[in-house]
Amino acid sequence: MENNNVAVGLDIGTTKIVAMIGRKNDYGKMEIMGIGRSKSLGVHRGVVNNITQTIQSIQQAIQDAETSSGMKITEVIVGIAGQHIRSLQHSDYITRNDSELVIDEDDIDRLCNQVHKLVMLPGEEIIHVLPQDFKIDGQAEVKEPVGMYGGRLEANFHVVVGQVSSIRNIGRCVKSAGLDLSGITLEPLASANAVLSQEEKEAGVALIDIGGGTTDLAIFKDGIIRHTAVIPFGGNVITEDIKEGCSIIEKQAELLKIKFGSAWPGENKDNEIVSIPGLRGREPKEITLKNLSKIIHARVVEIVEQVYLEIKNYGHEEQKKKLIAGIVLTGGGAQLRHLKQLTEYITGMDTRVGYPNEHLAGDTDSETASPMYATAVGLVMNILESKERSLQLKRSMGAEDTSQTGNKSNAKEGGEAELVYENGAPRERKRFFDKWAEKFKEFLDNAE
Repeated sequence: MENNNVAVGLDIGTTKIVAMIGRKNDYGKMEIMGIGRSKSLGVHRGVVNNITQTIQSIQQAIQDAETSSGMKITEVIVGIAGQHIRSLQHSDYITRNDSELVIDEDDIDRLCNQVHKLVMLPGEEIIHVLPQDFKIDGQAEVKEPVGMYGGRLEANFHVVVGQVSSIRNIGRCVKSAGLDLSGITLEPLASANAVLSQEEKEAGVALIDIGGGTTDLAIFKDGIIRHTAVIPFGGNVITEDIKEGCSIIEKQAELLKIKFGSAWPGENKDNEIVSIPGLRGREPKEITLKNLSKIIHARVVEIVEQVYLEIKNYGHEEQKKKLIAGIVLTGGGAQLRHLKQLTEYITGMDTRVGYPNEHLAGDTDSETASPMYATAVGLVMNILESKERSLQLKRSMGAEDTSQTGNKSNAKEGGEAELVYENGAPRERKRFFDKWAEKFKEFLDNAE
């Protein structure tokens, strides 16, 4: 897989593992060349609890993707999520030695590295340090400090923290499946990339990614990620409730949920009944759709209320932090009937279901463009964009080298400035995580 325009995303979920191969077409849209899917065994609520089974599931998904695309997969970008991920807000500052010089990226690096030294709980490690806004010598709300003068540089940070062992286990599974890691991304960020528009991120939006084992939340405002949270409930808990409430096996409960499930009990009449085959010679079971909806409704209300609590914790009720674009639902769980209406009813916020299709080529089949594959699409998009960025950077560096020596420093500033705000997200914000990913890959290689 030497092609520089091709990337592979690996979404390791609680219910399924998806391997997706994609490339950018001539129109800048993503073309899916192959997709592989396997049942996820050995993952519970986004956390690996059986290494051997997870490796087998990864290999199965990769094999399917290779068969459907006719390509050999050697490296993947992996998404990390799970109940161990948490986030916090932090403010920090540095005093610069010479305020006569303009602030450069080294200063921002120094400030971010200082945040990385924060003392975490045992077993936890900082995986993302995302600057929100800067303050220079008391001047607040500076979005881009590079090139400005100042002695004291302050910033508010959104810090994402994860359990080291859980992340290393995922890395170990990928390596043991015979694959190289080309990058690691936080899954809510990947999903956001696939289903949110830049306008929504600017206006303020909450992305709710309802997976099998967890529900991930990512809040954006002014084009910057402001809050992330992982709620340890997902579609599997609803299936479990149906299984217990109707005294049926899990497979039947899952099918019932997909085919007849609704989050709004009011729409079902009392006489609507579905018959389930009995086990080995037993009588079939009759279940009213109203009861089924009531079971689903109770659990969905709990999930949405937990998410809404996180949205309120972020400060959505303050005028300045208001999420004008409302809520976007994605993930497999977002396909539940009437979930959009229930979410609007509970939160009072505008809601839509997010499909990754606007970034996909026109001939993509409808199943692949479903919310279920939002994370996988986002992962592939992330790696394709970072390849594109590094190519642009090389080109801009090449252009500098050919320019006159006297203009070299200005050319560099100009060249980098183009990249700093690409897609509305400052480049250095990505770089800190890339550094961490590099360090993590190094750790895996040494642990062989």
